[in-house]
Amino acid sequence: MTYVVTETCIRCKYTDCVDVCPVDCFREGPNFLVIDPDECIDCTLCVAECPVEAIYAEDDVPDDQRQFTALNAELSKLWKPIIERKPAPPDADEWKDVPGKLRHLQR
Repeated sequence: MTYVVTETCIRCKYTDCVDVCPVDCFREGPNFLVIDPDECIDCTLCVAECPVEAIYAEDDVPDDQRQFTALNAELSKLWKPIIERKPAPPDADEWKDVPGKLRHLQR
């Protein structure tokens, strides 16, 4: 089992999770983070660190977010690793509770 970053992260991209990952499995896109399922060791540390509760165990991803399992796998092969915490986008707090953000995902 791996962990999956879901829609809530889009346009928020808080990187608190990156600081606690012991294997550097996070990948960074323009406005979203993903977890490389081949690198994730299922340690659960990132779940508690995510301020917007965007990270789920693969088996616990909500039904309306299931497409993010495949999206994490796909984008983790294209995006570069992020190994250090960075400041969130200036408008991250404005986006954290906005539903239906998939259309805003930048690849």
